[in-house]
Amino acid sequence: MVKAVKVPFFRHIALLVGILSALATRPALAADLKLATWNLEWLTERVAGDPELPADINPKNAEDWTRLAGYATQLNADVIAIQEVDGPQVAARLFPADRYVIHMTADHVVQRVGLVIRKNIAFIANPDLAGLVTAPWARHPLRAGADVTLRLPGGFLRVLAVHLKTGCREEPLARSRRRQCEQLREQIPALQGWIAQRREEGVPFIILGDFNRWMEEPDQLLASLRKAAPLARATEGNSSPCWGGGGFIDHILAGGAAQGWMVPGSLRVLVYREQGPEWQAHLSDHCPVSVVFRLPD
Repeated sequence: MVKAVKVPFFRHIALLVGILSALATRPALAADLKLATWNLEWLTERVAGDPELPADINPKNAEDWTRLAGYATQLNADVIAIQEVDGPQVAARLFPADRYVIHMTADHVVQRVGLVIRKNIAFIANPDLAGLVTAPWARHPLRAGADVTLRLPGGFLRVLAVHLKTGCREEPLARSRRRQCEQLREQIPALQGWIAQRREEGVPFIILGDFNRWMEEPDQLLASLRKAAPLARATEGNSSPCWGGGGFIDHILAGGAAQGWMVPGSLRVLVYREQGPEWQAHLSDHCPVSVVFRLPD
């Protein structure tokens, strides 16, 4: 597990400051909640040539599944937002039913979004945030958000997992005429509405997942979301050590009282032992990103 490095964003330098040498079994602190996000890059049991898969996608082999399951164990998070996963049965190969409950969106796509929740945490499944699905008639529509309410000893925590439109990492949203940026821009009102509802309810909330956007200040996507409510971003000012380093596109945002629960310095990136571009197709082009929240008594 590697700590994200506090460096100027424009440098995109990832300095590795420490790796845990053994699988970690985090102490069971009732007041701590470890949340993570992990894009698993076309995690599916479909075979090559399936019409729902792009021609350049090679499904993972048995050794890949074993490696990924090992990293899921090492991650040892309480709640994990997952992206690009082909349904709950597929997710269960990494997050077994004796330890986790899996909630996923009802989208009819291969790259689904979900939340993996430790079995001892009670939760309520809320309707998907379907407003993120622009152009639902398209052959490859965008993905809804997975929305749950955690029932914690100190009260409720609303959690939304997202996977936003790719292809517009840094281009100015307001001026861009690129279709990818237009689609990302079209997803903003649904997120703003969801955030505004949580603010009105007074419920602490967290949004996490693959935003497909570098959100260093001044970023128009982040600024737009902060118009709905103040937000703390766990990745702010940090550079990711994943696959040689760069800016974060996987983010964890906290709103309401949850802003004050985020433990300073707890941001971590689980870097794969396997290195080299050839391994990305076997594992994922994203590394798990996590942060710890200290819950009130």
